[in-house]
Amino acid sequence: MPLHRVALLLPFLTLSACASSDVPLGQASFADYRQQTLAWMEHKRTFQTDDHAAELEWNAPREWRPAGMPRRGILLVHGLGDSPWSFNDIGQKLAGQGFLVRTLLLPGHGSKPADMLDVTLKQWQQVVREQTQVLQREVPLVYLGGFSTGANLVLDYAYEHPEIAGLVLFSPAFRPANAYAWATQYIGWFRPWLAKPEDGVRPMQTPVRYLNVPTNGFAQFYRSALSAQRHIHARPYDKPVFVAITQHDSVLDTAYVLDNFNTRFNHPDSRLIWYGDAPAPAARTARVLVRSDYLPEQRIAQFSHMGLLFSPDNRLYGENGSQRLCWNGQDAAAMQKCLAGEPVWYSDWGHREPGKVFARLTFNPYFEWQMGVMLGVLRAASTSE
Repeated sequence: MPLHRVALLLPFLTLSACASSDVPLGQASFADYRQQTLAWMEHKRTFQTDDHAAELEWNAPREWRPAGMPRRGILLVHGLGDSPWSFNDIGQKLAGQGFLVRTLLLPGHGSKPADMLDVTLKQWQQVVREQTQVLQREVPLVYLGGFSTGANLVLDYAYEHPEIAGLVLFSPAFRPANAYAWATQYIGWFRPWLAKPEDGVRPMQTPVRYLNVPTNGFAQFYRSALSAQRHIHARPYDKPVFVAITQHDSVLDTAYVLDNFNTRFNHPDSRLIWYGDAPAPAARTARVLVRSDYLPEQRIAQFSHMGLLFSPDNRLYGENGSQRLCWNGQDAAAMQKCLAGEPVWYSDWGHREPGKVFARLTFNPYFEWQMGVMLGVLRAASTSE
């Protein structure tokens, strides 16, 4: 075995603080956490390309350090089925603005979808708690950010820990769009997969995300949403919050997010970016910024749940990226045209129009502008402490 693989496996063989599903938890430093997570992935992952080293880096917890001694830090948490690659572009930008930036890998992710069969919400909450506390020992001012399920997790922690300076939330999944999501909590024991892995139709994963998740994964996501709702309904959140959502999100109830932003996230410097048609006048306040998500000159029919995070220059998900997501809720013939490299339009999951083939939109044409709005909210959080 090559020496670099032995070095990766040594921490894995000596893990002493793992949860029941054998995921790395309980480390006292970010360096130990990252190293043990890399070892765990090396041992458990189903690799999707021949470049195993690149896949490990894309999925591993990541750190970006700014020039000089950082005084502000932010921990960024990915969503269900995703990976730390979700914050590749945002992390670099934030480090350039003086932040010590870190990502984490939620238990059950980064290896293969079957490793999520027995994961628990408590494990997800534990790694957020541990790595937030590690970051707090290194910088005096800490922010939290999250995407989708990750947004629920960081909101949960911030409500219970008022020392958190502010929040950055992308497509926060406070309430699922699917009215039957609650049922996933009760059916996993007899239906462990909603889409069976052996059916040969749905791809299982890509180099940086799962495309098929066990029923238990959806159940833990739903429980994270319930926890977020309990906090939001109990009292307002008075720290600065940045939110970015798209009207046509197929995963979450965007009207619920918009309404609660206006009524529960009451800091005057908080901002919500709404990609889509202008909301009703009652919901369109000075703190809500609207941009159209219909950009026909770029063959974009609507924005997607995941696309808000990535720059058009992203090497995997950008305009010319290597990862085209053709599994998009369309029929097999359209998917095959997409996979063959034929011209496509871009949308969220499930959008269809006659005569058009759709791939998932995996980048944000407004990425630089969005970063500017987000940094404005984070600066406000710094001055309010």
